[in-house]
Amino acid sequence: MTLSVDKRTIEKAKRFAKSTQRSLSEIVESYLENITSPPDEILDNELSEIVGVIKLPDGFSEKDEIRKLLHEKHMN
Repeated sequence: MTLSVDKRTIEKAKRFAKSTQRSLSEIVESYLENITSPPDEILDNELSEIVGVIKLPDGFSEKDEIRKLLHEKHMN
């Protein structure tokens, strides 16, 4: 595959790749995957990357927390 990209853009992209410790090819592939995937698939992939990162307290109820936040938002 051959792509034509502005030289300045390539240099910025290389710096970004280096700062994130990824290859430029990996970044381009990830971008192309994101723009060609259905929105719900992208969200599922992004969520799967963070599942388990935060330990929630025992008995935590997402529905209860959402209800509280909505109540505070609309009652204050």
